[in-house]
Amino acid sequence: MRPRLAFLLNVFVFLTLFTVQNLFAQSALSEQVQVGPPPLHRVEPPASGASAEDIEKRGDELRSQKYYLDALDYYHAALAKKPTNALILNKMGITELLLQRYKEAKKDFEHAIKADREYADAYNNLGVIHYIAKKYGKAIKLYERAIALRKDAASYYSNLGAAYFSKNDFERAVVAYHEALELDPDVFERTSHTGVSAQMSKPEDRAHYDYVVAKLYAKMGVADRSLEYLRKALEEGYKDIGNVYKDAEFATLRKDPRFTALMSAKLPGIPD
Repeated sequence: MRPRLAFLLNVFVFLTLFTVQNLFAQSALSEQVQVGPPPLHRVEPPASGASAEDIEKRGDELRSQKYYLDALDYYHAALAKKPTNALILNKMGITELLLQRYKEAKKDFEHAIKADREYADAYNNLGVIHYIAKKYGKAIKLYERAIALRKDAASYYSNLGAAYFSKNDFERAVVAYHEALELDPDVFERTSHTGVSAQMSKPEDRAHYDYVVAKLYAKMGVADRSLEYLRKALEEGYKDIGNVYKDAEFATLRKDPRFTALMSAKLPGIPD
């Protein structure tokens, strides 16, 4: 080896060893500890000897506490004891949906329907999956199937109205929303198990939606809720806000001093 090359090689080895030694020394002196994220699984797995009912109940508790992965563990354990239980499959789908695992949720709801062709909730929840994917036609068919099986669930009609609204089929949306409110005047105030709200692609669609809901509450005589949604429509600049003085549904509300005060406020879209 040439003398100059050998000298350079020795220098390189020395510098490398010096750098490594310094890194170890710094590490030993600082002893830094980095805390990682908390574990996603928070509870012990279910006992093998527990009944399917007890395991499912514990899964429900964990889901209510938002321990979704643990809840899934328990639902899977319960399902192992009852392989074709539609109720458990549906609960698994809801939990997957809360985790935004839409493909897994879709499979769970489909399996629930296969296990029980008359299970209305599973059809409704599968409709939600298609609604999220903006496949409104498929969602509508599933919601209608759920309603055919069970006509007293306000959330089914609310979901149907949201799907029609997203298709800009406002006439059918209003009919569905009216049915929902007749069954449950608080339906729009509740947080559904899926956490899915109406999808509005444009601000003007949201304003229109709020105006429609205000009109429905006014028709039912629920003044507080009507004013609440009317305010939202005003704040969002609903372009046809002038109809509030002509629509028959608001006839009684127009006599309310709160209506006068609201419409006198300088908010977007209010005519002079």
